[in-house]
Amino acid sequence: MGGIATVPGRGRKPKPTKQKQLAGNPGKRALNKNEPDFSRITDVDPPEWMPEIAQKMWQTIIPDLLANDILTVPDLHNVESFCMAYCRWREAEQDINEKGITITTEKTVIKNPAVTVVNEAKRQMVQFGSLLGLDPSSRQRLMGPKQSNDFGNPFDDF
Repeated sequence: MGGIATVPGRGRKPKPTKQKQLAGNPGKRALNKNEPDFSRITDVDPPEWMPEIAQKMWQTIIPDLLANDILTVPDLHNVESFCMAYCRWREAEQDINEKGITITTEKTVIKNPAVTVVNEAKRQMVQFGSLLGLDPSSRQRLMGPKQSNDFGNPFDDF
């Protein structure tokens, strides 16, 4: 089968036009001239309603997102979601450390519900982190133009 998805939402996600331009439009396909251009963010504090663990994660990732000119206003909900998933993961892991993987109820031994929270939070961290370029494969998609090496090509003079 071909490489183009025929069902919406399936297949490879399209690379934003800005990223194609930064990479020098390697596919040489026509660029979308109507893509929205959202306001870039230069500094943003974590929301006050966030728990401390989520705010610390916010303060950890925001400087890199800003330094790489990745973050726009519509991306903030992805940052919030990533930070809250991280917070839930940490809290659930703490619960598992304290109570164990299984807990005893009046009638039986059951899986600690925090185990399910850990698994869901990790999936959410992967999902929202990927949208922000916080994992190696999505960072690869966010890369700009190739850096030239300082060695040059020894055959340039020929």
